[in-house]
Amino acid sequence: MIILASSSPRRKLLMKKITSRFVCVKPNIDERIYKFNTSSYALELSRLKAYEVYSRYPHATIIACDTIVVLNHTIINKPKDNNDAKRILKKLSNKTHLVISGYTIINQRQEINRSVVTSVTFNKLTDKLINEYVSKGFTKGKAGAYGIQDGYPLVKSIDGSYDNVVGLPTEDIIKHFSLN
Repeated sequence: MIILASSSPRRKLLMKKITSRFVCVKPNIDERIYKFNTSSYALELSRLKAYEVYSRYPHATIIACDTIVVLNHTIINKPKDNNDAKRILKKLSNKTHLVISGYTIINQRQEINRSVVTSVTFNKLTDKLINEYVSKGFTKGKAGAYGIQDGYPLVKSIDGSYDNVVGLPTEDIIKHFSLN
């Protein structure tokens, strides 16, 4: 059995690129209580998620992932509300930031822990665009208050994995998938 340790609809869609034979199980951890340094944050949270689900399903292969947005060595979290989302988007406007996903694949035979980094450059965002984007509800539950897949002209360019920016670095995970 393959389990994606996530309740994210975006990760579920991306996981289908790797296999259609999986189930989703939400990890029972409170991400807000953990404090890791910037370089290891996503990787350590993916490990915690994977081990929590693995403790309940020890005969399965677990795939867990966590994604963060980093601007100038500072983690940009999910917005608390619409005003926070607007503040975050203004901060990212016309700048380059990193999207870092840490993932863990674990089963009875092995554990794989890796991070994938994509560089994302934003367009210069107008207040009108930011207000419209936020009013549509696209910022809720998203690191950095945006989704590259939402169809808005927020992103000027990326250097690296598009799927990583969406929330699951499928191109990297699939390299290890045959081992499971």
